[in-house]
Amino acid sequence: MKSPSAVVIGAGIGGMSAAIMLAKEGFKVTVLEKNDRLGGKLNLLETQGFRFDLGPSIFTLPQVFRPLFEGDGRSLEDFVSLRRVDPQWRNFFEDGTIIDLWERREDMRAELAKLEDGASAFDDYSRFLDYARAQYHVVERGYLREGLDGFWQLIRFYGMRGGRDMDWASSMSGAIHKRVRDPYLRDILAYFIKYVGSSANDSPAFMNLMPNIQLEFGLWYISGGMYELAKAFERRLAELGVHVCLGTEVTRIERTGKRATGVTLRDRAGQQRTLNADYVISNMEVIPAAEQLLQQTSRELKKLQRFEPACSGIVVHLGLDRVYPQLAHHNFFYSQHQDQHFDRVFHDKKLPDDPTIYLVAPTRTDPSQAPPGCENIKILPHIPYINDKNPYTYEDCVALKELCFTKLERMGLTDLRKHIIVEDFWTPFDIQKRYNSNRGSIYGVVCDRRKNFAFKAPKRSSTCTNLFFVGGSVNPGGGMPMVSLSGQHVARMILREEGRPCS
Repeated sequence: MKSPSAVVIGAGIGGMSAAIMLAKEGFKVTVLEKNDRLGGKLNLLETQGFRFDLGPSIFTLPQVFRPLFEGDGRSLEDFVSLRRVDPQWRNFFEDGTIIDLWERREDMRAELAKLEDGASAFDDYSRFLDYARAQYHVVERGYLREGLDGFWQLIRFYGMRGGRDMDWASSMSGAIHKRVRDPYLRDILAYFIKYVGSSANDSPAFMNLMPNIQLEFGLWYISGGMYELAKAFERRLAELGVHVCLGTEVTRIERTGKRATGVTLRDRAGQQRTLNADYVISNMEVIPAAEQLLQQTSRELKKLQRFEPACSGIVVHLGLDRVYPQLAHHNFFYSQHQDQHFDRVFHDKKLPDDPTIYLVAPTRTDPSQAPPGCENIKILPHIPYINDKNPYTYEDCVALKELCFTKLERMGLTDLRKHIIVEDFWTPFDIQKRYNSNRGSIYGVVCDRRKNFAFKAPKRSSTCTNLFFVGGSVNPGGGMPMVSLSGQHVARMILREEGRPCS
């Protein structure tokens, strides 16, 4: 019997996860990637002895990735070496307060003792973590584990009573304020929303599951840099006989009626051809794929508008000729008024005037990422996606970069500008061009309880019954574990279509 075939558009984590799961079941799988490297946003720059992870810099929920690498007595650790990072974050505030976020609660008791009312802060923190754990486990057993794809699937799974265990009643920040009194701790817990590029003021309260993901299961670094995970995927794809074509751009999804028949592609030489397949899986985001690959009508596209893009960012990679010893591996430099910061970026669609800055210094864990005596850092403030309400230019992004440098110098990174020997700078315009992301979004679809009940787009196309989507624009959303889950769920959906058992 002929093996069923699948073509995957894009070699991001979601697309490669789907490809691996199908290839393990005997499917003939082809992955088409327009860029010259696997990994999608999980990307790499090596220059002058510095090694920069251009995309994700935090690895959580390793158990999500295990099914991709298990088999023949092997495990994830046979492909990558994982190192626990603790403290998980270092948090810097304008008044000079510095608070480390530790994995163990008892370590946090000692850390929070430095606050004016440390005992009460720890009691609040502990109660909040109990709440966050309950939210995680109710969401995980249905929405995450079963791959639920919208409100009515959620109601069918949980029932009306079961769904009440999920906190829909308030916003993420509202639930934090209800349980936590200390303003520093409030800002730290609210900024877990960075993982999905949304606002804690707009996301539903059950998104407070995110602190639990990190604190219950650990925060990890992949030895050699995060791009080693992409190399592990590449090795796994090769082992399973998946045909990978780099420098190959899909220009159209071919269809007949309600069935996709394959794709038209353009190779490095500019030659076009059609590749037929039984199933098509798009790792391109839903709206760009609908516009560019399916050429959908304005009426069809209007139905997708509730899936507004998550935020974007400017991304600055710096090689420095000195080390800043006060930095941890992961650092946050907070806005003085975080609620206003959220509203300015997500409601007003304006560039921040006082950004919260995420700063990664991976040499704390892995000195090989920079030459001896040097520092490798990534700077990422969140900004609006490319929009018409308050449009910005490349020059505006450069001005924001300088504002970030000024803030970091003021908050302890003395003479930062004077020590830059390598600089790599990305704007939303670069992100949109490189990855076909919707309006330069980094994280897919925004998480907003009013716009979309925090749901992303469904994984199965409404246009073609055998066309599926993976990645941050579909459920369960952004972040490497969630993106991988989307690919694994799509593979299971296809296996069910074929009448095959799936775990």
